[in-house]
Amino acid sequence: MLACSWSVTSLAPYLSNKRYGAGFCCKAIDLQSHANGDQDNEKKKKKKKKVVIVGSGWAGLGAAHHLCNQGFDVTVLEGSPEDVGIRGYWYPHRNIFSLVDELGIKPFTNWIKSAQYSGDGLEVEFPIFQDLPQLPTPLGTFYYSQFARLPLFDRLTSLPLLAAVVDFDNTDTAWRKYDSITARELFKQFGCSERLYRDVFGPLLQVGLFAPAEQCSAAATLGVLVYILSHQKDFDMVWCRGTVKEKIFEPWIDFMRTKGCEILEGRRVTDFSFNEETSCISEVICGKESYNADAVILAVGISRLQELIKNSAVLLTREEFLKVLNLASIDVVTVKLCLDRKVKIPNASNVCSGFDDSFGWTLFDLNIIHDEHNDDPVTVLQADFYHSNEFLPLKDEDIVAKVMSYLSKCIKDFESASVVDKEIGRFPQSLTHFFPGSYKYMMRGATSFSNVFMAGDWIINRHGSWSQEKSYVTGLEAANRVVDYLEEGSFAKIIPVEEDEPHIEALRNLNRRFNEFRDQIPLSNFFLQ
Repeated sequence: MLACSWSVTSLAPYLSNKRYGAGFCCKAIDLQSHANGDQDNEKKKKKKKKVVIVGSGWAGLGAAHHLCNQGFDVTVLEGSPEDVGIRGYWYPHRNIFSLVDELGIKPFTNWIKSAQYSGDGLEVEFPIFQDLPQLPTPLGTFYYSQFARLPLFDRLTSLPLLAAVVDFDNTDTAWRKYDSITARELFKQFGCSERLYRDVFGPLLQVGLFAPAEQCSAAATLGVLVYILSHQKDFDMVWCRGTVKEKIFEPWIDFMRTKGCEILEGRRVTDFSFNEETSCISEVICGKESYNADAVILAVGISRLQELIKNSAVLLTREEFLKVLNLASIDVVTVKLCLDRKVKIPNASNVCSGFDDSFGWTLFDLNIIHDEHNDDPVTVLQADFYHSNEFLPLKDEDIVAKVMSYLSKCIKDFESASVVDKEIGRFPQSLTHFFPGSYKYMMRGATSFSNVFMAGDWIINRHGSWSQEKSYVTGLEAANRVVDYLEEGSFAKIIPVEEDEPHIEALRNLNRRFNEFRDQIPLSNFFLQ
């Protein structure tokens, strides 16, 4: 009989709390127990840590991709992501472009010119900015955009807005400063003309933030503007040569399954199990099924998370999840039409407005964008309507009649065309509403549950990206938090947003020093900012 005991209590302050407990004690009783213990330890070493991811969009799949590569046992629930939201991919989406290169797929078109229409017809055409001589931002975007009817004086009123762009540096302070006012108030404060706001900025916001400018946070507005206007080429976009599900998600999912990732469609999460001893979520429950989890990533939209919170006794105990119930989402209606003839659409991608102030919409020529329609003898198009509360209850025939009426006001040749086939998609509460004051209710990537992490385009982070790129980046950030928490694997490499141009960086530094000086003045924070 071999009996010995020792304690590492004195070493506890120098050891990781996750790996060693204070006062840990080991006792060896006999050689046989040592042998059994060694076998058990070997089994534990071989046993993979389990990560459950809820949600299978850019955020959820992004997290799953990295964690699979790191050897974790990954299960993705609530599969089959919907293809809604902004469909183009801006030039700064460098992490997504890096991903498709890694997967060895070619899902995107070449860079495509775009245009903007109002009820009066063509308003502005946007060239491929990277093909033109590069000017200091924002001069290139201002100079090369081809305005059809907006006078020069109106365009010049956009320049003072540069002061707000410089002041907004994506910090928590900047977000809190600007989040309480609307985008319309922002443009008014900086002297934007009524016509520039009505015909250009307002419509762009309605498709960029999915809501009328008076319902959009000025902070979110500046976040988008900084991302797509920091460099002349940043406004350029490519499109997926088919549906995102077909061209990107399906081959991506197939790749992850070869790595052992389990992606389960039709598994809807209903609740979570909380382990009182570890203060962690131990299981993710889907009706009568449950999935053990060492770590959990919630990568779903706001409306889905709100549904989970309301039905989960576990999530209802945490303040940060309760605050999510104050957030809101936006309805989307997609309309794909096949016409009886070919109608010339000058640009494949278009932003449209001026027919109803309550929603914005986009028009895409699928004969140019989608491979399957390249050789079709008739026009196939898609129109996506954001903030489409008024469209959701309408019958398909009524929606088609409205869309054809709008199209004919943009391009006259649509008046003589008829619809031979249609495909209507309704997606209630599917997109994030960045309304004024919403920032204080949004979540960070970490939660008060030590093993639960968040991802999605509405999650607060400091990367500076937007749209699909932000969703994907927050997925990688969540994966990195899992790696850190479980102390296994390597961190994902996240490509940062390109640095500001020198003159913008100099202005930002000057503005920062001015703000620091102003904060030292007595009573500087007395008045409402």
